[in-house]
Amino acid sequence: MRSRTIGRAPALTALGLGTSALGNLYRETTDDEAAAAVATMWDAGVRYFDSAPHYGLGLAEQRLGSALQGRPRDEYVVSTKVGRALVPTPENVGQLDDDGFHVPAAFRREWDFSRDGILRSVEQSLKRLGLDRVDVLYLHDPDNHWAEASTTGIGTLIELRDQGVVSAVGAGMNQSGMLADFVRECDVDLVMLAGRYTLLDQSALDDLLPLALERGVGVVAAGVYNSGLLSKAVVSDDAFYEYRAAPAEVLERARAIARVCESYGVTLPDAAVQFPLRHPAVVSAVLGARDGAQAQSGVERAAAEIPDALWLELEEQGYIRGVS
Repeated sequence: MRSRTIGRAPALTALGLGTSALGNLYRETTDDEAAAAVATMWDAGVRYFDSAPHYGLGLAEQRLGSALQGRPRDEYVVSTKVGRALVPTPENVGQLDDDGFHVPAAFRREWDFSRDGILRSVEQSLKRLGLDRVDVLYLHDPDNHWAEASTTGIGTLIELRDQGVVSAVGAGMNQSGMLADFVRECDVDLVMLAGRYTLLDQSALDDLLPLALERGVGVVAAGVYNSGLLSKAVVSDDAFYEYRAAPAEVLERARAIARVCESYGVTLPDAAVQFPLRHPAVVSAVLGARDGAQAQSGVERAAAEIPDALWLELEEQGYIRGVS
């Protein structure tokens, strides 16, 4: 699988594995299923793996570390995130997490972009991953914490980069505006953008993407299915968009795009996976997978043959914007 890089960031395979499902997002995933997801991606040539303490209160990091054990360390890139510190809550261990993950509520998440908080978070992540270093560190969803995240937060990450603890630093968010601010005002190498450069939402073309290309900052595209709406060839009435039931007009737009795709022998999810990679600032598209079958599906979508004429027609019909 080909790799891409921009600026100082490490080379990332065009396809990456996101591990939120390995943290039991929405429902339980077994250890064997999680291991199969990683193994299937590895066998397909994927060498970029993204995680976070937030995912299953550390479970995703633990499972990712176990699945990567014994594999040549210099052959893969791992990213994780800081800013959502895990604070032990042993009194709640008999309850389930209330933030979407089917795990015991043995910790609570606490926003913390302080230097001490970040250093503790990194140390804990390394233990869970079983690694002596991670390659990329992102500030995790600092939407309401710009003042601290853009100063102490990114400053601490840069300190870790200078020490060689990490190779690249940045932020991961569901919005492009603040990520553009990080690129403009801070010394970042990579940013992870979820849901804002997809077949249904190309708003990142207005700010982040041209700026990232100009400044030599790589963009990792996540959330390419927009919460599931683009994940199936046939768009169902109960599909979700941006974590809620999709409005009727969004459903119709997705179906219209699907019809164009079908006329070229391409499925909607095939196009959804490959679309963001067409932009020169995007270095990798990260897909979640719960088990080997989902991982294999993602690999096949990334490898599907898509004629240039499809993208041209989608652009001509106003469904996607051109890349200037």
